[in-house]
Amino acid sequence: MKYNLGMQTVEAVYDNSGTQNPLIEALPGCLDVAQFERQIQCCPPPPQACQSMSMAERRRGLALLPTVFVPLPYMYYIYDSLYRMLQSSYYTLTSRERVTKINVLFVSGSSGAGYGAQAQSGALLGTPGIGKTSTLRRCLNLMPQVVSHETYLGKAFFCKQVLWLHVECPSDASQKTMAYNIVRALDMAVGSNHLDYLLRVHAGSASAVATYIKTLCVTYNVGLLVVDEIQNVVATAQRTNRIKPLIRFLTELTNDTCTAVYFTGTTLAESVFQSEEYLRRRTRGPRLLPFKPDGAYRSFLSSLWPYQYTPEQAVLTDKLANQIYDYSGGIPAYISKILEESQAQAFMRGVDKIDGKMVAAAADYLAIQPPRELGTGTFLSDFQAPAEGAIEQPEGNPDPQEAENTSKDTSPVKRLYAVPRGRKADQRDERDLLVAYKAGVLRELLLSQDMVEEVVLC
Repeated sequence: MKYNLGMQTVEAVYDNSGTQNPLIEALPGCLDVAQFERQIQCCPPPPQACQSMSMAERRRGLALLPTVFVPLPYMYYIYDSLYRMLQSSYYTLTSRERVTKINVLFVSGSSGAGYGAQAQSGALLGTPGIGKTSTLRRCLNLMPQVVSHETYLGKAFFCKQVLWLHVECPSDASQKTMAYNIVRALDMAVGSNHLDYLLRVHAGSASAVATYIKTLCVTYNVGLLVVDEIQNVVATAQRTNRIKPLIRFLTELTNDTCTAVYFTGTTLAESVFQSEEYLRRRTRGPRLLPFKPDGAYRSFLSSLWPYQYTPEQAVLTDKLANQIYDYSGGIPAYISKILEESQAQAFMRGVDKIDGKMVAAAADYLAIQPPRELGTGTFLSDFQAPAEGAIEQPEGNPDPQEAENTSKDTSPVKRLYAVPRGRKADQRDERDLLVAYKAGVLRELLLSQDMVEEVVLC
């Protein structure tokens, strides 16, 4: 492994692969599936000897349940997408082009022509509570944020390479606020104070601030910009018509600086992305839906089930698993929260273990209401575990990143239930009009029963 995991700033280590591009040769290696899962998972030891625990120890242990993080198959696909976007960004840059870009930005505020391929972009949208933000943060933390260069091939090469920045989309859809968020994230990464300068010149126009941001992104070789909570702008922007200027600002940032942009948020942003063709093209990627009530859901629930701090351990029965699914809608965050709160309810009521009543009490106390419409996308259960080495990209592959769009169905689906809802369908006679209509023989039935007359026009 080239760099130690968990380091924010590292000294550049070059592969000497002959690309003559220090920004590429200093990139960290891509982890394989086993390494990735081992690094992102967080599974503290499950409780032992619960009967001898004091109430204070039980509550302290219960507070650890939200820290449990179970790797799911889709997460490696996200990590692979981020790595390829980062890699493709630096294939569009050389040190000579970088200096030229800075000069052009200062003079005209726009990029010159002939700088190679367009930077890659994508989007990750999904039902709230799926785990998008936590997954992205863990994926980004597997790579150092800043690589410091001093010498390359025996010659002085002083620069900082910021591999990624993670910012949150402003709720007011303001270009300036977004610019301030980007500068703040950059200052925190490299230890600069560019935000103080921008705040002192607050009278500057939005275009001037945007040009300043572009210059900083090129100067610090920013490879990937992750814009989280992109749905924040939808409600405000629909009233003020300010969402398109913000998206155009990010698009210009991608085009002028060769910085990849990755949007994340809920499916509320899908309506905006589908409104324009250039947005649709730049926001390809997975659309995540909750678990189905199947083996993948049971496997996830089984990973959380040992973390019971009640005096007695409850057995995970089909009835209990189905009840938790119906209350949570298959959303991982709700599943974990129901398991935690059901134990808290058991503590409060003096019950030795969780059961159906405690699960119902927890869901009622939390007022959990999963969305009735899930939109379009791919269920977490439908992702296949990546084969070892099957997704890893060959070293030095300059092909642009194609963000995964694993959506199979184009029509929205309603939320699923483990226990079917409603009454059983009545047995209908084959001469029933509804049965005949569904079978496509309504015309023949009506004619045979003399219920209609057939008129033949000569």
